Amino acid sequence: MTRTVQINRQSFDLDSENIARAMSRVLPEPIQKHYVVIGGRRFPPKQVIAAVTGLDRADFTTHQARRVLRGLGFGAARRGQRRASPAGGSSSGEKERSSVERLRPHIGQWVAVKNEEVLVGAPTAAEAIAWLSRHDLAADSVFRVPEDERAAGGAAPA
Repeated sequence: MTRTVQINRQSFDLDSENIARAMSRVLPEPIQKHYVVIGGRRFPPKQVIAAVTGLDRADFTTHQARRVLRGLGFGAARRGQRRASPAGGSSSGEKERSSVERLRPHIGQWVAVKNEEVLVGAPTAAEAIAWLSRHDLAADSVFRVPEDERAAGGAAPA
């Protein structure tokens, strides 16, 4: 989906596929309050708009960035906002599926997790730990998301 948007009195032709491709090579910054989901990963809206337009983050608001990205089809929410669970609450199976879905975009990567939230996914453990250090954050755990069930079960490669 392509749209022409105006940000800070400048026009930009933004394409959702190009944005997804560009952000696939970028580590998301920590989420303060609002985020958009691109390629299964959560990004601060201002990080995305600054990356794809070259604008300084002081040139637009978070709400403008969210509005533009939602208009391009990306999901947006607030940190801590949860989907309503089905009547009767959630089962442990639902919780497990939700954890699996949170990790799916990070298959084969090293992730840092705190309170069941993925803080960062990076190609190496060193990059994930450096990211935590750069942002003065601590994780409950850092681990590599297996590439398949065989790897998850600890089977040695053939």
